[in-house]
Amino acid sequence: MREEIVRIKGTKAGLQLLFAAGATYAAIEAEIREKLAAGSGFFCRGTVMHALAGSLPEAEMEKLRHLFHENGVIFSVTRAPFPLPEEPQGAPEPTAPAEAEAPAAPQPAEDAQQMVVVNRTLRGGQEVRTQSSVLVCGNVNPGAQIIAGGSIDIRGTCRGMVHAGAFGNQKAFVIADHLVPTQIRIADLIARAPDKAPADLEKPTRPERASIKDGQIVIEPIER
Repeated sequence: MREEIVRIKGTKAGLQLLFAAGATYAAIEAEIREKLAAGSGFFCRGTVMHALAGSLPEAEMEKLRHLFHENGVIFSVTRAPFPLPEEPQGAPEPTAPAEAEAPAAPQPAEDAQQMVVVNRTLRGGQEVRTQSSVLVCGNVNPGAQIIAGGSIDIRGTCRGMVHAGAFGNQKAFVIADHLVPTQIRIADLIARAPDKAPADLEKPTRPERASIKDGQIVIEPIER
């Protein structure tokens, strides 16, 4: 039986790619192309794939990013260990936590003390990953993603993938001036934005808020 060169492992943060020791990039790419052509359920459009930094040279990681992007899959290189820890480790520090540190125990979004502010548009292939809440002063383009332990507020259009309450906080929410994400997650629930006509995608709309109500993600208009 042929050894599997590329394995896929499910984690709380998404799906992780694992490569067989000593495998060449050519063999890795060939197997991924084979899986993509076979329509594997792991490679649905909008799926987030992670690979641990250092598992391949940077240039080869970039080739994989382009390969996945061509097939509608979001590829991310992470320096955090897999799986990401779900329980707090040690007493909380008084300073703002670094993005790669273990997450603090889940808490309501309104009680969160830290917020990451992004003063730019996030373009395809870019990622923000943090234990805190996130404020984006710009758009989140297709292929970009935000994974936050708290809530996410986008002062612009969201067309990428957003995951609020990523460490189990079901009180987290997502707000955007124009909410049309590829995929939206809150805690362990997944949803897509309501289908909209092409003309509606370009129209200014009221801001919308996605939150968990009665065990499902509900999207509703709000006033800023």
